[in-house]
Amino acid sequence: QVQLVESGGGLVQPGGSLRLSCAASGSIFRVNRMAWYRQAPGKERELVARISSDGITDYGESVKGRFTISRDNAKNTVYLQMNSLNPEDTAVYYCNALILTATLASTTNWGQGTQVTVSS
Repeated sequence: QVQLVESGGGLVQPGGSLRLSCAASGSIFRVNRMAWYRQAPGKERELVARISSDGITDYGESVKGRFTISRDNAKNTVYLQMNSLNPEDTAVYYCNALILTATLASTTNWGQGTQVTVSS
């Protein structure tokens, strides 16, 4: 059994910053790609950023230059540093991880989601 636990969401003013964290725990052999997605009301879930196990990153067009994804492999944790936030960034942010379990099963895992609201 694998769990992803997110933290760091909240309310922030336009132009502000937030840092999200997501820790994977459980029966893990290896954590491969980790990513952040978001879903705003009435919209489809979209990729925000992803990072491979060796640190190669990729970003959605709307967040390039403002958001930074990073990871700590020793802690099985992925971070999302969000700067210059604007109201269009308001959404529920979900952590996603491709994990090889201790029984060598390849699994796709999602966190419970954390709300980010950008408003004055």
